[in-house]
Amino acid sequence: MEGFIRFTNQTQGRDRLFRATQYTCMLLRYLLEPKAGKEKVVMKLKKLESSVSTGRKSNVNRVIYFICDTILWVRSVGLASGINKEKWRMWAARHYYYSLLLSLARDLYEISLQMEQAAHDRAKREKSLSQEPLGYSVADEETEWLQSFLLLLFRSLKKHPPLLLDTVKNFCDILNPLDQLGIYKSNPGIIGLGGLVSSIAGIITVANPQMKLKMH
Repeated sequence: MEGFIRFTNQTQGRDRLFRATQYTCMLLRYLLEPKAGKEKVVMKLKKLESSVSTGRKSNVNRVIYFICDTILWVRSVGLASGINKEKWRMWAARHYYYSLLLSLARDLYEISLQMEQAAHDRAKREKSLSQEPLGYSVADEETEWLQSFLLLLFRSLKKHPPLLLDTVKNFCDILNPLDQLGIYKSNPGIIGLGGLVSSIAGIITVANPQMKLKMH
């Protein structure tokens, strides 16, 4: 209980919980909408999702996205009715999308470095086990190249859980702006599930700082 209290006392911790709740509501609403007799529950979930979304406006890490998102919030509460909601919503989605692309590019670069190190370590182990020169590698066989690549990827991510967690989080996050910008249309169920997974990953990094990716 003390750990939970410390977690919720952090601004990031509260935001992660709000975010998880928001996307859980979205996912449940998507699952219940087709079913008859669930209209009241769906409406309550929609209101809760909207309320939690509004409560999250105090902590958005990306500066430009924060500005756009805050302007949308100002309009939603009726403080400035003349704001073009669709325009600012698209601006927010676009800058969030660019930010996530950069984050994913960083993750891929880190993964490539870890895979390179894993391949180097494997080559050293193979060389120490054999006195013969290494004139053959599994990557030389076209049919085994993919298997070798996936094995290196698995070992690299298994050895670095924060990198895996950050990559999964960013990949799940990007589903929402992809849908909003019309780049890849999805549905509330997939977006809600992705948002929930991302929120859980965020909660883990706040609760356990050692799981937060540290850049070299």
